[in-house]
Amino acid sequence: MRGASRWFAALALAILPAACATAPGKTAPPAYLLLGEVHDNADGHARRLADLTALVDAGWRPALVMEQFDRDRAADLAQAMQSCPDADCVISRAGGARWQWAYYKPLIALALKHQLPLIAGNVSRAEAGQVMRAGMVSVFTPAEQAAFGLPGALSPELLAAQMQAVNEGHCGSAPADMLPGFATAQAARDLWMAEAMLTHAGHGVVLIAGNGHVRPDWGVPYWLRLRGVTDFRVVSYVEQTGPADAAGQGEVRVVKPQPRPDPCASLTPAGGKG
Repeated sequence: MRGASRWFAALALAILPAACATAPGKTAPPAYLLLGEVHDNADGHARRLADLTALVDAGWRPALVMEQFDRDRAADLAQAMQSCPDADCVISRAGGARWQWAYYKPLIALALKHQLPLIAGNVSRAEAGQVMRAGMVSVFTPAEQAAFGLPGALSPELLAAQMQAVNEGHCGSAPADMLPGFATAQAARDLWMAEAMLTHAGHGVVLIAGNGHVRPDWGVPYWLRLRGVTDFRVVSYVEQTGPADAAGQGEVRVVKPQPRPDPCASLTPAGGKG
């Protein structure tokens, strides 16, 4: 099996549930593939790597946009990918301190082996703080603002959904007056990931990011749709075993839960007492 047909066979075997089989005759890959994660789940990382490796082994050569690299280190990342012999070198030259890099080294190694463009997909912490203080228009160019319809595209509904997700992520303990800023910063990250994907989609592009960022309803796909993009596929790697929320997860791969302490055990909901 050759070319697009070989690619599609690998895709069907690697990431598509049987219930989500693509219509007969469709052989072209999606231009945009969004692969989620639970950041500390080892099984999810391993299964996603296997899925992506199968696609690359079948001949696909997409760009990889990774949440784990900040855009203010984009030049460092590009230079590292040109000159580094291994993933450890790339991480030391362009990575930050807040990620568990052992999970991402195999992806970087895959990009090095096959000369896949590796793209910084995140705004920096400093920029996120600026967004929290002054809004999304403070870190995006006038052209980017116009292309995505800012500030109006950050609708009350989208902001409310992001605020709820941020609050849940903080176990209900996030200060209410800070929620809009946190939520706006999350939306800024989604917008930049979308922009990075749009810029590098010439031969296909894969986003590597948390499940919240790849949500079809208000994650990166929201911003892709604003730019007229509908040829995208979302795969979430989730720990939950109950019925999937199709709107919020796209295609679902259920992975083994990662043993970890209860992250909410030491937190008190906002307004509550310890």
